[in-house]
Amino acid sequence: MMQNDEIIGGDKLILRGLMFHGFHGVKPEEKTLGQKFLIDVDAWMDLRAAGKSDQMSDTLSYTEIYRVVKEVVEGPSHNLLESVAQQIALTTLTKYPQISAVRVKVGKPHVAVHGPLDYLGVEILRRRIVDLPN
Repeated sequence: MMQNDEIIGGDKLILRGLMFHGFHGVKPEEKTLGQKFLIDVDAWMDLRAAGKSDQMSDTLSYTEIYRVVKEVVEGPSHNLLESVAQQIALTTLTKYPQISAVRVKVGKPHVAVHGPLDYLGVEILRRRIVDLPN
C-alpha cells in the first residue's frame, strides 16, 4: 500500500509543533478551562517557481497557514478533534488555491488516560479535487 505522500507527490510546506490553548472537547472542564493542543500541518503546492526565483511572491508564507491554525484552535469550541482538523484543512484549502492538499494532525497532550503518552489525537488528509469540488 502506498503512503499518502507517494499518492500526492510533489512539494510541500511543513509546519510542526504548533501549540495553542483552546477549549475543544466534550467534557465541561475542557470547555471552561481549556487545554494545550499540538498541531502539525503539511500543505502540498508546487514550489518550483519559488526555488528558481527566490521570491516570496512565488510561494506562500508559512505564517499564513499558522494564522489559520491559530484562528481555528483559539476560536469557537468544537466537541471533536476531527472537527478542529477539518476546519483547519478546509479553511486552508479555501483561502489558498495554490495548495492542492493538506494534512492536519491535532494532538491533546493532557488527557485522562492512565499511563504515559506524548499525546492522543487525529490526523486527516484533504485534497482540493475531492474535498472542494467546483
